[in-house]
Amino acid sequence: MTKRTGSCLCGAVKFRLTAEPLATRICWCRDCQHIAANGSVNAMVLSSALDIEGSLSDFTSTANSGNEITRRFWPRCDTHLFANSSARPQFTVVRVGTLDDPSSVKPSMNIWAESAPSWACLDSSLERIEQQPVPPQQPTNKPAAKHGG
Repeated sequence: MTKRTGSCLCGAVKFRLTAEPLATRICWCRDCQHIAANGSVNAMVLSSALDIEGSLSDFTSTANSGNEITRRFWPRCDTHLFANSSARPQFTVVRVGTLDDPSSVKPSMNIWAESAPSWACLDSSLERIEQQPVPPQQPTNKPAAKHGG
């Protein structure tokens, strides 16, 4: 696994990913546009694979799906770092721009593409999903194969 760390703009909140992202997507929903003033590149990770140092504030709202979304941020420098959905608490969304090396992950799709502004530059080589995609599959822990002796 690639070592991935990140922080808020002022460095008061730091984090480390202890597993590979399950999916990386560019989200064009109106909420992400409000946060980023553009599409927001997000990596979805297992919540248990995210170690956070520092305190965060949060804001919860209801998404178009009806799920509650809790966005977590550091208010001093106003950096939005993470989000969680009430429908999938096992996953946490990490804003890729907060990674120390955002090039260490590459988005595979544009989601909520129907909400993108007419001037948006959507990479045509990425899968395009008009609304919410199917959640990624959670990795399973398969037992190691036993070898006879």
